[in-house]
Amino acid sequence: MKIGLTLSGGAVHGIAHLGALKALDELQIPIHAISAVSSGAIAGAFYAAGYSPEEIFKFVSNTVFWRLAKLAFNKRGLITLFKLEKEFIKYLGNHTFETLKIPLTIGTTDLRQGISVFFSSGNLIKPLVASNTVPLLCPPYEYQNCLLVDGGLTNNLPIECLMDTTEFQIAIHVNPLNPHAPLRTFRSILERTSHLAINNNVQPRLALCDLLIEPPALKYYSLTDLKNARVMFEAGYAHTLQFTDKLLSLKG
Repeated sequence: MKIGLTLSGGAVHGIAHLGALKALDELQIPIHAISAVSSGAIAGAFYAAGYSPEEIFKFVSNTVFWRLAKLAFNKRGLITLFKLEKEFIKYLGNHTFETLKIPLTIGTTDLRQGISVFFSSGNLIKPLVASNTVPLLCPPYEYQNCLLVDGGLTNNLPIECLMDTTEFQIAIHVNPLNPHAPLRTFRSILERTSHLAINNNVQPRLALCDLLIEPPALKYYSLTDLKNARVMFEAGYAHTLQFTDKLLSLKG
């Protein structure tokens, strides 16, 4: 049975994907294709290139990438896409989509047409940067006659990309809503507004999942909570292991 894996966006919550991938590795669950957006695309691209979840965590937490993330989430200015692209090239520059160990599809959003644009061949770095181009924090990324931004804006759980090539769909969604979250500041209200808007494009796609992994502990952390990255990693790991019996049954 061919297994497809979809990784949602979710800003810093995307760290939980790495914990989930670690659990899948330990259970020796084969992944035959990956579809991902935004921070999920980072996890997916590095994993498809052969990096281990712990290696990917070290990349995002111990490199310039982390400092760029902090810049993006503070109050002072725009993240520099050139620097982000440079970091991706440093670790993934030898890869195209065709050279990855696992087939990968990356989702982006074309601002001009208001539609999702998916990439699964050719240059890997440019779609990866585009899918992590957060509107208002980053200038849109021009590529292939499109003005591209975060793929999660139009499709934050692109399961349908895998339906024709895989038989069992695992989706990891890292944006559970917390109905009791305090909404007292402009920043918290802005984050919740964005969260709700993106969540609306996820709901219709949940019916396509054969197994949905959504770590509930993530709802207690902000989408920009860099300080609790390791906690989110462990949350993804622990929650995925709760599906051990189901996952092992996929191995036949």
